[in-house]
Amino acid sequence: MRRVAIFMVCCLAVLGSPCAHAGGLLGIDHRLHYDDHGIWKRSTQIDLEYGTALTVAGGALLLGDHNQLGDTFWRSVDAVAFSSVASAALKVSFQRERPRDTSNPNRFFQGIHNNSFPSGEVTMISAAVTPFVATYGREHPAVYALELLPVYDAIARMKVRGHWQSDVLAGAALGTGFGLWATHTHSPVILGWLPGGFQIGLAYRF
Repeated sequence: MRRVAIFMVCCLAVLGSPCAHAGGLLGIDHRLHYDDHGIWKRSTQIDLEYGTALTVAGGALLLGDHNQLGDTFWRSVDAVAFSSVASAALKVSFQRERPRDTSNPNRFFQGIHNNSFPSGEVTMISAAVTPFVATYGREHPAVYALELLPVYDAIARMKVRGHWQSDVLAGAALGTGFGLWATHTHSPVILGWLPGGFQIGLAYRF
């Protein structure tokens, strides 16, 4: 299902404007028609980003590692934290200009203030949902609907010219990779670094 989601992003992005003007890493990068209205508004994207982070952190603290759901929340915390660090490091390394600043998708290494590649938001949201999809998707197919969150954010980021197509695809791949890694570790890493009280969870402590 994750592959289907990424394919949807790619197809929708490529159909957004003539392919003759595409370029960049995968030959698909081009600026979409600018749209900062309705569901594509930047403020909505920010709400999703912070809402995702608060839900993951809040669920982990509330449930602890008391049951499978709490354990999954903590694995999501791991995925978000480590993928965000990796994304930040790649941004500093590649220094790619955003499409709002240039129509040329090949402008890499343009200074540390240019941080288009990869998309940090798509990375984070992909990382957040992957442990839940991997853990519960087979028994509860409705959980796959969570994949719509990074798909939406990827399209929205391109609509406001915050990222190129390859930026959001790389972010989705990076976040998914860390999400799968976190799902299959022996135990949540960050939880293991914290005092034992965090394993109980606020819901069971009071």
